[in-house]
Amino acid sequence: MRRRHPLDLPCIWLVSDARNDEHLPAIIAGMPRGSGLIFRHYHLSPRERRVRFAQLARIARARGFAVVLAGGIAEARHWRADGAYGPPERLARGTAGQSAMIRLATAHSLAEIAAARRVRADAILLSPAFATTSHPGARPLGPLRWRMLVMRAGLPVIALGGMDAKRARRLGAARWAAISGIWRKPSRNQDS
Repeated sequence: MRRRHPLDLPCIWLVSDARNDEHLPAIIAGMPRGSGLIFRHYHLSPRERRVRFAQLARIARARGFAVVLAGGIAEARHWRADGAYGPPERLARGTAGQSAMIRLATAHSLAEIAAARRVRADAILLSPAFATTSHPGARPLGPLRWRMLVMRAGLPVIALGGMDAKRARRLGAARWAAISGIWRKPSRNQDS
């Protein structure tokens, strides 16, 4: 497990789940070296999830990626991840050895940003910046509200929710994450 300083956080993060699982090796291969992988895979059983994590972590690390596990600090440490991702309450600092891990907090509001700051998260994934299929019907923050929350964050912010490179530029986001915005599955009418 390699250690990264929070200021060395990747600019582009791939978030894994059932929708992009079968294409993850190809997606990782096409991303810039030194990007990040947030491994979620909530759809798998605990055993299958652990096996898939090991497979993808090996591929991602070969490309210099930071590999972060959706879960608590202790679980991420046990799985030999570079860090943990989740709500602030799951990321509170533990022992001194755990504090070196990357801690990415999820936030959707000013209150959740404040909670991330209290636990001294390394960065916040602020979402949903735009409408997203992950949360149909959820009201997106939109560029103006997203930027206003970023100004109050006091931490590095990673844009999430309907993100792709064009929308990251529109937001002025230095860092962004996506499930399908990095790569989209070809439609049935397109040649593979």
